[in-house]
Amino acid sequence: MPEIRSAAKIEHLERLIDFVAGHAEMAGFGVNRINEIELAAEEVLVNIFQYAYPGTDGDVVIDCRIEDHVRLILEIWDNGEPFNILDVPDPDVTADISDREIGGLGVFFVKEMVDEARYRRTGNSNILTLVFNNQQSRGRQC
Repeated sequence: MPEIRSAAKIEHLERLIDFVAGHAEMAGFGVNRINEIELAAEEVLVNIFQYAYPGTDGDVVIDCRIEDHVRLILEIWDNGEPFNILDVPDPDVTADISDREIGGLGVFFVKEMVDEARYRRTGNSNILTLVFNNQQSRGRQC
């Protein structure tokens, strides 16, 4: 499984996203779907950069796997504070903009763009698995 490891710092974001996009491209994903994959990965990574390692430095690891030329599986690892992105409640997107809580939309969009998402805490590691199918219609399984 190809992987990339980096310091969890914003200056490494472009290289990490390029790594993910390259695997999506190799798997034959279309431009629109690659853009969704990039956006989802960026949201997760920026959250790790900002919140996983308060007051200290840490790393992030991304493993990419292509299954049957139709699924891209990303596993994003960090050794930061325990945090399950899937536990973040969805915002009320039907509420008037002035009545909405601030924040939470990025995580909501990640959940909407993936076909499947799983979280586990193993030892000191957060491991988020995001599955993207190479098809037009997607069904959310979080």
